[in-house]
Amino acid sequence: MEYKIFERDPFLLPFKNDIELRMENYRKTKERILQGEKSLNEFANAHEYFGFHRQNNGWIYREWAPNANEVYLTGDFNDWRWLDHPLKKLENGVWEIFLEGKDALYNGCHVKAIIKSGDKLLERIPLYIRRVEQNPVDYSWCGVIYDEPAYKWRNNSFKPKKNLFIYECHIGMAQEQERVGSYAEFTKNILPRVKKAGYNVLQIMAIMEHPYYGSFGYQVSNFFATSSRLGTPNELKELIDKAHSMGIAVLLDVVHSHAVKNTAEGINEFDGTTYQFFHEGARGDHPAWGTKLFNYAKPEVIHFLLSNLKFWLTEFRFDGFRFDGVTSMIYHDHGLGSAFTDYSKYFSMNTDTEAITYLQLANELIREVNPNAITIAEDMSAMPGMCLPIEEGGVGFDYRLAMGEPDLWIKLIKEQKDENWNVWHIWHELTSRRPFEKYIGYAESHDQALVGDKTIIFRLCDSAMYTAMTKFVDSDVINRGIALHKMIRLISLSAGGEGYLNFMGNEFGHPEWIDFPREGNGWSYFYCRRQWHLADDKDLKYHYLSDFDRDMIALCKKRKVFNKEPKSLYIDGEKQVLIYKRGGITFLFNFSPVNSYEGYQARVEKPGEYKTVLSTDDHRYGGFARVAHAQTYKAVKNEKGEYTFPIYLPSRTAICLVKK
Repeated sequence: MEYKIFERDPFLLPFKNDIELRMENYRKTKERILQGEKSLNEFANAHEYFGFHRQNNGWIYREWAPNANEVYLTGDFNDWRWLDHPLKKLENGVWEIFLEGKDALYNGCHVKAIIKSGDKLLERIPLYIRRVEQNPVDYSWCGVIYDEPAYKWRNNSFKPKKNLFIYECHIGMAQEQERVGSYAEFTKNILPRVKKAGYNVLQIMAIMEHPYYGSFGYQVSNFFATSSRLGTPNELKELIDKAHSMGIAVLLDVVHSHAVKNTAEGINEFDGTTYQFFHEGARGDHPAWGTKLFNYAKPEVIHFLLSNLKFWLTEFRFDGFRFDGVTSMIYHDHGLGSAFTDYSKYFSMNTDTEAITYLQLANELIREVNPNAITIAEDMSAMPGMCLPIEEGGVGFDYRLAMGEPDLWIKLIKEQKDENWNVWHIWHELTSRRPFEKYIGYAESHDQALVGDKTIIFRLCDSAMYTAMTKFVDSDVINRGIALHKMIRLISLSAGGEGYLNFMGNEFGHPEWIDFPREGNGWSYFYCRRQWHLADDKDLKYHYLSDFDRDMIALCKKRKVFNKEPKSLYIDGEKQVLIYKRGGITFLFNFSPVNSYEGYQARVEKPGEYKTVLSTDDHRYGGFARVAHAQTYKAVKNEKGEYTFPIYLPSRTAICLVKK
């Protein structure tokens, strides 16, 4: 069979055998795990069988512990007598117990599994538990029966928009107070901000339960439990339901690339063995993250992970996923220190073909459950075919994050003077993408806001933000920072991908960094919050940035910029000017820090009259009002057959023009 991926990218032809092996592995694995099931959707129902389920006359609890000698259930319901309630062993490592009486278990009842492995008795949290809580006295974690009334959904026919403007967020740090925020507070206070700002996708981090708050949610312990720090499962459903009523899709930042190594809190050594879920030996340990790595070759592991995806799609109605750590998954060296300089680096003994197969199955399942679902891969290696359909020889994601773009801006700001910024290089880095694959462009995400890194605004302004962000102080440093912040975000959105992402607060230049409470900072929440009042205070300059961000998004939405590819019209390396068209908008950028150009001959694609619809230099955005909005520009053909008109192009300014 000839796959379309070779037509899309002819440079892959020398690696035809590798792509065909990818597809053969996918077909064989799918056949092996289904074993008579008609579809992945019917296969991925482990959460409906395992775990705790209320029956008419009691409760049934099932567990998968293939290497356990005995399994018991204990908890509040039996005064924590470990061995009073043994489970019966069924086939294929399944254990089961029926507790008679409708109140045998109850909402809020704390439970644990007791696993006998050899001569040891191990306390474990049930694998499919829907809620876990931390004891405030000894900080231990325990499973909790969640038996609240079923949530009544109000929005039953929501479909995500086609053009994605993503607001990446963390519920716990979304409030101003020095504490952990809640689902309910986010629904009430932050969702209206997201709506007003114009974003139509919420990408939520740190939802799957994790014992260490400072892990940013990336060391998951309980895959079917929502983070209890933030509220109840029904409160999360209310948040998603409310977002849908506002036209906002909600994505889960899903972590299937690794798991926390803890045994008391997580799934590691649940039945006394590491190989129940993970690889044994060095292959099962992530050398940089100190976490456990899944064995994607085991059908039971695939069953667990695929069922987990279906659970979040159906139980909470998430509209898709951003898959974390894809690069780490698909290479045996996890991409650490690897330079993906040629195609051979993608197809070698270093490639984890089992992980590739799992991601293909995951994408296929997601489409079966919800054909409108969105999937995004966090892959810095740019694996070919990651965002092509499976039937074409791809992995099946809709988008990948354009992870090189934040690096571009960091390097420019850190290493080069403004007058040396190379606009040819900027254009190449923003527009060089794999053919027929879609990218989410962004200037910065949560990664660039953490301690050890800096946001764009903090790199540009640094300590001046503490003294000169008031309108009563004029500062060349702040003026430069505000100007470049707007330009960087506008060009990243309009040229950097087929979607756009922003981390909460960065739209208004949130100062300082993110530092989760930890021993090194005295367990402080001071830097683990968002200071929304800064953007609301009209005596401060932060609102210039948020106002521009809102209007930038509104314009690009209206003109549907993602429906067309960016088209270069003129790049002037000497003058640091860049002109391109996308979605009916002609973008003019002058990155020169000092040179403004009177009568600059701007090129456009078609003749006619053009008007300014957005300028980064407007007073209302903290600029110097050097662009005349009332003026129109008539493009005529020059002696070279190009359509041009003279325009005043101020320094450090971007102008958006549309044809009248």
